[in-house]
Amino acid sequence: MYTKDEKKDLVKKFWEAFSLYSSRLSFRSERRKHWMLHHTKVSCVHLKFDPDRNGVRVILEINHRDEEKRLQQYEKIEMYRIILEEGFDDGLIWNFAHQNETGQDICHIYTELTGVDIHRISDWERMFQFMAENMFRLENNFIEIRDLIKI
Repeated sequence: MYTKDEKKDLVKKFWEAFSLYSSRLSFRSERRKHWMLHHTKVSCVHLKFDPDRNGVRVILEINHRDEEKRLQQYEKIEMYRIILEEGFDDGLIWNFAHQNETGQDICHIYTELTGVDIHRISDWERMFQFMAENMFRLENNFIEIRDLIKI
């Protein structure tokens, strides 16, 4: 069991280690140094990493406060499902009714790796590899449809 400060320090070390891991990737050298994440150029659509005690997810999140607009954006993205899922052998998980940790309704489109734990440093390499490969793929696929889904 970790204290609050120990957990905070562990999470900080995780992200520092992932940043170092990402900076060394050969497929990232041709592109900018940082992941796209909140800079998607599409309002209320973000890309996220979500590691925790139960696994890690690479997520495309639609978080518009207006439910109608959020679902409209989800449906628009779903029209390009084949393009967005390209390279994901098992496809992506599509969840139009997800609640985040603050209780806000959002839409999640994601892939996940289970059986790893952010608290086990021995799992980090596997988590980093999963996160980097899948975010790279998701970013590239998203860029293909980005101009088509702007509301």
